[in-house]
Amino acid sequence: MTFPLFSRVILIEDLPEENLLAGDMGTIVECHPATDDYPEGYEVEFFSADGETLAVVSVPATALRAATRKDMLHVRELVLA
Repeated sequence: MTFPLFSRVILIEDLPEENLLAGDMGTIVECHPATDDYPEGYEVEFFSADGETLAVVSVPATALRAATRKDMLHVRELVLA
């Protein structure tokens, strides 16, 4: 699936090395087209509730889905390693 720049996306798998969980919402900030060696991917920026950037992560398209109007935002406390 192709996501436009600055669209909101939802992780559908945990990224424990980044302290991110399935269900976390981020914003697409860069697109990486598929090549013979790599699948389609994105740079996704994740924010805290007060707008601070928590992480900018390279994520394969298969680990994301589009945010929809049926999604309810929920707050969780970030656990730092």
